[in-house]
Amino acid sequence: MRRLNIYDILFWVFFILAIIMGLWYLFGDSPTLEQALLVLIIGLLFKMQSQIISNSKDVDILKLKFGKIEHSFIKIADDFKSMKRVKK
Repeated sequence: MRRLNIYDILFWVFFILAIIMGLWYLFGDSPTLEQALLVLIIGLLFKMQSQIISNSKDVDILKLKFGKIEHSFIKIADDFKSMKRVKK
């Protein structure tokens, strides 16, 4: 299970707040439509930031694995070069 970070928590707080403000706008006519949408947009921005951080961690893991593969290919190339020198 994925651990909740601060961005996920903020997303849910702003999402619930957006629902409350949307209902308040529909039934109480107190906040303007722009204010209600602004809270929803801020919540979505926090969700996007959470996804970006998660994706960047995955990319860092892939970079590390590709670095290891590159090192293995370099080692294989050096082995072939050494075998070629021995044959001459």
